[in-house]
Amino acid sequence: MSKPVVLLAVIVGLLLLVCSAIYFIEPAKLLPAFFPGHDVSISRHHYTHAVGTLILGVGAFVFAWFQSGSKRSSK
Repeated sequence: MSKPVVLLAVIVGLLLLVCSAIYFIEPAKLLPAFFPGHDVSISRHHYTHAVGTLILGVGAFVFAWFQSGSKRSSK
């Protein structure tokens, strides 16, 4: 049962890392309209959004890593 959870966590982690890269690369006016922080009048980067999504992405990978480990026996 833990395999689908691990797969989902890895997929979410990858998506969050891609979003983080987009936040680092694109200024706020060039972000996709559905991204938080999109504003046509601002030409600066949203580094706080980028760092936040990076931390969440790494956290998803850590969660997947701990879920995929071997289970301890209860003896």
